[in-house]
Amino acid sequence: MKFFLIPTLLLLPFSFVNAAETQYPVTVDNCGSPLTFDKAPSRAVVHDINLSEMAFALDLQKSMIGVTGITGWYKMSQSFKETLGDIPELAPKYPTLEILVSAEPDFFFAGWNYGMKVGGEVTPQTLKPYGINTLVLSESCIHTQSNKQGATMALLYDDIEKLGVIFNKQSKAESLIKDWKSRVQKVTEQRNIAGNATPPPRIFLYDSGEDKPFTAGKYSMTNAMIEAAGGENVTANMETSWGVTSWENVARENPDVIILLDYQTANGADSLQQFLEQHPLMKHTNAVKSSRYVKLRYEQLTPGPANIQAIEKLANAFTAQ
Repeated sequence: MKFFLIPTLLLLPFSFVNAAETQYPVTVDNCGSPLTFDKAPSRAVVHDINLSEMAFALDLQKSMIGVTGITGWYKMSQSFKETLGDIPELAPKYPTLEILVSAEPDFFFAGWNYGMKVGGEVTPQTLKPYGINTLVLSESCIHTQSNKQGATMALLYDDIEKLGVIFNKQSKAESLIKDWKSRVQKVTEQRNIAGNATPPPRIFLYDSGEDKPFTAGKYSMTNAMIEAAGGENVTANMETSWGVTSWENVARENPDVIILLDYQTANGADSLQQFLEQHPLMKHTNAVKSSRYVKLRYEQLTPGPANIQAIEKLANAFTAQ
């Protein structure tokens, strides 16, 4: 990740971006393009539950005037409701340009397929004329960049660092990143202590879909999390972040553990498990035969603070017999 300082009269040293206080104007890298802020945003809108939790981790509620894209997809947990407080949800799913402009924000934190669609009506370019700076979720940059690299945990750390710089919360951001890295490192160390006598377990993420499963590919945060926890994603060869594959492909890979994405709907992950146990191909896989499932919520599998606890949970599940 790159930060640049754009001074009014002279070029300030690069080290200023790591100061305890942000020196404005400040410019951050935004999917390969510069995004400049003359001051900390005071009317922010954040899309999705996972991005909102990033903002909450930095105590940005006082700078937020709304969230979007939460209740239309899944239920809010009680803790999320309490942290959200009286910040309104402006749109239950993707916001329209009209909704965002009418709220008069000065900042929108979203991503491609996280509140925005490439070529859609809500993009950084369409919002800019209204004085709205858009920070794009790093994981989603693969939808607009030609130089694509597999997802790593650095995507989460970089987004928190950028938010810290933008909102003058650098110390808080650095503290969070230090803690998260330490916890992930501990998972790695514990795995090394256990030894590498056996190959890593093969993991499949089941999000949804019956005719074809919707799952996590090479560029998803889920793929990085599985690797961090010591597993091997059986759909890591998919050149996408999230997409569909075939049941034949998944069954052929014979996963040892299956992650069930729990949207906390009426049946949630239980309905996914029941479907797998009756599927003519999947019922013969190691994971289904041994009932090795891990249930995780959406915000645990998409970029956000909940990733860290999820990695710890996955690591425990991967080593359990």
